[in-house]
Amino acid sequence: MNATHDPQRQSWVPSANRGGNAFPIQNLPFGIFADANAPTIGVAIGDQILNLRGCADLLPVAVQEACAASTLNPLMALGGERWSALRARLSDLLRADHPQALQYQRALSPHLLPMAEVTMLKPAVIGNYTDFYASIHHATNVGRLFRPDNPLLPNYKYVPIGYHGRASSIQVSGAAVKRPAGQVASSPGEAPSYGSTRALDYELEAGFFVGPGNRLGEAIDIENAASHLFGVCLLNDWSARDIQAWEYQPLGPFLAKSFATTISPWIVTMEALAPFRTSAFARPQEDPPPLNYLASQQDSREGGLDLILEVYLRSAKMGEAVRLGRSNLRDLYWTPAQLLTHHASNGCNLQPGDLMGSGTVSGPGEDARGCLLELTQNGRKPFALPAGEQRSFLEDGDQVILRGYCERPGFVRIGLGECSGTITQSLL
Repeated sequence: MNATHDPQRQSWVPSANRGGNAFPIQNLPFGIFADANAPTIGVAIGDQILNLRGCADLLPVAVQEACAASTLNPLMALGGERWSALRARLSDLLRADHPQALQYQRALSPHLLPMAEVTMLKPAVIGNYTDFYASIHHATNVGRLFRPDNPLLPNYKYVPIGYHGRASSIQVSGAAVKRPAGQVASSPGEAPSYGSTRALDYELEAGFFVGPGNRLGEAIDIENAASHLFGVCLLNDWSARDIQAWEYQPLGPFLAKSFATTISPWIVTMEALAPFRTSAFARPQEDPPPLNYLASQQDSREGGLDLILEVYLRSAKMGEAVRLGRSNLRDLYWTPAQLLTHHASNGCNLQPGDLMGSGTVSGPGEDARGCLLELTQNGRKPFALPAGEQRSFLEDGDQVILRGYCERPGFVRIGLGECSGTITQSLL
């Protein structure tokens, strides 16, 4: 940690100092917004967005070109030393007690835009998207639904499980999600029919953006994996459970997940999250230790993230959304560094802007279920909503909202913002 994490530091942007604000000066996440001329990199500060292209001449020379780009990929490629230098400079430019604060305020104020008046875009060109299955509580809960006597498959505690998702259908928060269609088998042994899913689900996840990455045919050592992680966003890997149940054997998810994935617009850097690092998941004594290429004392001590994740649902008939689940990223069986190291361990080349999903994040309690598949026991136990509604899976008009934040005594709470999507009628 460094001076940018100082809990006493405040900004000359008043909204950044308000309690409960997701984007204090200790956060400074990056995103892309629609400018009049071209997509532009912005930094969130309170309820404002700082246009980096407009003030690039005040930034470190080594990052000026990347900060004037229309995506975050060039900045992601630069690596941790330059990310840190940019963060330190932005923190100084925006802090209220800097000796040149008035000068900086005059220089930057023309480049501040109200967040409410800006359209956010995808933060990076995402060349590849991989979704993992890193929550042992989620894996166990789902396994019990289909294999009550053997919920976890034999490889789960040895290898981070993942699949290659569809990058082209990733969309930013606020975009509508059209109900997908596919083949569904109504009961075992019957022939399938083609139609709209009747078991549409959300998945409460975090997404990790890759930084510099590696060359094809090279691996990334677990001790260096953290330096290849740029930052974190919220991620909803929408899933059609009835389509998934029919098609996933033997090769895994396909149409059940490729129709849409929603991410939050702001990427909170790993450096901003430093005060909230925690130990990796405490494996039971009887569990096998990670294989050598996934084992690191440092990652074991501080590879986890104390990041609270929440999911809310608002139907078309409701006013306020209701919270359905609250879990924590610290409960992942595999750390983000282990996910990245395993991904590259066969020589797969990770590239700046690649996205890795954590998989549904669930916790040990019933109130920490990260998807409706778990919460309703695959639709068998519907839950009640206000105005007399019930849900087993999502209905048209339902809005799902993910939120995430970190808080710890002695530090300023920081947030990831929101990731939302509303279900619209099927394409059929």
